[in-house]
Amino acid sequence: MVTFPNAKINVGLNILSKRSDGYHNISSCFYPVPFADVLEIVTSEQFEFKSSGLSIPGSGNLCIQAFDMIKTDHKIGNVKIHLHKVIPIGSGLGGGSADATFTLKMLDKLFELNLGDQTIKNYAAQLGSDCPFFVRNQPAIASGTGTQLRASKLSLTGKRLVLISPGIHVSTAEAYSGIIPNENRINLIEALDRPIEEWKYTVSNDFEASILPKHPKIKEIKEQLYTLGASYASMTGSGAAVYGIFGHEPDLGSIRSKVCWSGVLN
Repeated sequence: MVTFPNAKINVGLNILSKRSDGYHNISSCFYPVPFADVLEIVTSEQFEFKSSGLSIPGSGNLCIQAFDMIKTDHKIGNVKIHLHKVIPIGSGLGGGSADATFTLKMLDKLFELNLGDQTIKNYAAQLGSDCPFFVRNQPAIASGTGTQLRASKLSLTGKRLVLISPGIHVSTAEAYSGIIPNENRINLIEALDRPIEEWKYTVSNDFEASILPKHPKIKEIKEQLYTLGASYASMTGSGAAVYGIFGHEPDLGSIRSKVCWSGVLN
């Protein structure tokens, strides 16, 4: 069984308040992007995990954690998992979260567990705050720590997206270290209802305020996307990737070599 765990972008990311458990309450629109890893899972006598493509640092990959979680609660056999990594790691595109959640969904189908979306979401939330989004994989407004989701009517269908990953890894700890939570701002849902050309002034990613001064290369990429005619450009998530949304196919020229994905949104 083969599937393609896709990336997501954050259209706006507001850090509203710090919680008593140390996490933060956010408001963000998660939007799926057809830029994907490749994940194969087949039944096997012994468990095995292999990866190719981009190097995955550390141990305890989320795909393995997802398998262990399901195996603990359900009578399933062993599998071989092969993950071909394409989505840049630490970029804020949710690649690792997608891999984990797609593993849960594939195991559900492979072993005919019939878990249902809500049960899979409950498992996914234990693996990471972005993970539940990939169960339904449709535009959603995320709140709480990012695990509370409600459908968003935002449609970027037909818009062209240009993704650039500058090769800088921004850790979650670094991203949050410069954050000052603020609940007094334009409601994100209301801001997204406005014409996309106005988003530049009303829709923001709060992490940019502290990350862009530390990493001027990221700021430069964002400015280049606007120069090329992007209707809106932003860093996504807490990572370093920057995207531009265009109403036309831009002439990427000198930045073409920096682009990790460009295509039309569904």
